[in-house]
Amino acid sequence: MNGKPYHYIAYIDEAGDDGLKRIRPIDENGSSEWLMISGVVVKASREDEVKHWVQSIKDGLWRHQARTLHFSNLSENKKVFVCERLAELSARYFVVCSNKKNMRGYRNPLAENIPSRNWFYCWMTRVLLERVTDFVYWHSKKEFGTPKKVRIEYSNRGGLSYPQMNAYYRWISYQGENTFLKFGKIHWEVIDYDLLKVFPHYERAGLQLADVVASSFFKGSDVHNTGACDPRFAKLLRPRMAKYRDDPANTAAGYGVKLLPSLKGAKLLPEQSEVFRYYGYPRQ
Repeated sequence: MNGKPYHYIAYIDEAGDDGLKRIRPIDENGSSEWLMISGVVVKASREDEVKHWVQSIKDGLWRHQARTLHFSNLSENKKVFVCERLAELSARYFVVCSNKKNMRGYRNPLAENIPSRNWFYCWMTRVLLERVTDFVYWHSKKEFGTPKKVRIEYSNRGGLSYPQMNAYYRWISYQGENTFLKFGKIHWEVIDYDLLKVFPHYERAGLQLADVVASSFFKGSDVHNTGACDPRFAKLLRPRMAKYRDDPANTAAGYGVKLLPSLKGAKLLPEQSEVFRYYGYPRQ
C-alpha cells in the first residue's frame, strides 16, 4: 500500500463482546463470559501473500461458498482443517483472553473520559499490543538492526472507528507506562499513528486469519455461547503461537497466550482451563 513505510503488519480481531454490565453465567441473559482479542503478525514483505493464503484455505473447504472465512460458521471438520493450515503459515499469533466475571459492573471513570466509547475493548488491545510491539521491536532489531514500524489493522465489527482508536493510543502514550502486567510496555518506536487502520472484516484477508485465532480460543474456553468447550482448534495453532524471543524453551503462556485474570482468579471450570494449561499455565 502507498503511504508511510512499514516492515510488519498486525491484524487484530475479536471474539465475544466487551459488555460488562451483565455477564454470563452470573446473569442469565448477560453478555459473553469471555472477550478474546487476537493478533496475527506477518512481515510486510508477505502482505500480498496473505490473501492467497486465505483463498487457498477456502479452496480446500468442501462446498464453501461464503465470501469470507468466518470460523464460527464452519463445521467441526472444517475448523480442524482451517487451524491445521494456519499452523503452517509464516506468521506469529497472539491472543489476550479476558474472563469477564470479575469485571461485572466495573467502570473505569478515567478511561471513560477518553475519546472512545469502547474503553474496555481499547484496554484489551493495549494488552495485546504490549506483546505485539515487543515482538516487532525485538524481531526488527534482530533482522534489520533497528526498530521498524508495524502497520496495525483492526476489524470494525465491534463498531470501532479509526478516530476512536487513534485518540485512545495518543491518550495512553501521553499517560506513560503505568501498567503492572508483565511485558507491560508498548514499544512506541514501532508505532506510527498514520499506520493505524480500521477495516470491515470482509475487506482484509489478514483479519479473517485473526478471526480464526480469536474464535478458536473462544471455542476452547466458552460454555455459554457456543456449547461445550472444544480446545482442539486452539491447540492446533501451537506451532505459530508467539513465544518470548521465539525461544522454543519458552511457553506461550503470558506472551502469545495471555489470560486475564489468572487461572485461580478466573475460577474456571476444569474443561475451560484445559487450553490454558496446554499453553503453559501452571495448575493452580
